[in-house]
Amino acid sequence: MGFALDQGLSLFGVADVAGIREEFSLERKLKEKFDWGICLGKRLLDAVLEDIKDRPTPLYFHHYRQLNFFLDRAAFLLSSYIQESGFQALPIPASQIIDWEGQRAHLSHKKIGYLAGLGFIGRNNLLVNPEIGAKFRLVTVLTDMPLEADKPLEYDCGVCMKCLKPCPAQAIGEKKEEFDHRACFEKLKEFKNMRIVGQHICGVCIKACSGVKRREKN
Repeated sequence: MGFALDQGLSLFGVADVAGIREEFSLERKLKEKFDWGICLGKRLLDAVLEDIKDRPTPLYFHHYRQLNFFLDRAAFLLSSYIQESGFQALPIPASQIIDWEGQRAHLSHKKIGYLAGLGFIGRNNLLVNPEIGAKFRLVTVLTDMPLEADKPLEYDCGVCMKCLKPCPAQAIGEKKEEFDHRACFEKLKEFKNMRIVGQHICGVCIKACSGVKRREKN
């Protein structure tokens, strides 16, 4: 953990992935090597999020890409450190879609983050950390290094519904099971086709989500 946090990361957690690795889009021999997933997170800059109103902005798009580069480098450095320690590690890209039709990556960083105790799944269908809300991005390192797994957090959004009204796709419901994936993705495609940004991103509900503990303090 010390090595990871020295890289300037905001979040660190370990998940036992043995029960979900069948979901990984990796060769069987490869995914069967790894029992653990190290999830790393980096917080977004508040000032960049302030630039967002009802759609993503070029500034947010640039920040999004820089965060992915940062996380990918951190995952590479951690993986190299693990290998030099005598174990195997596989860094999974922070943002790489390998099935555009199904919108699938090699694995779900969100699910790994949940199992690693970094947050809970909110109404916005994002991983929500109690302290910083949804204002972060994640990357995962799979490894066979023996580690102690963290546990999922016992939190939820409670009465907070700050993300419902701002959502430009109106995809968020009062219950997290009501989240409309199709409506969300269609709006992301609309933003991309408008050439506002070069990827399927939004950021509106991320800006709105401030976390549970901050709300409790207020």
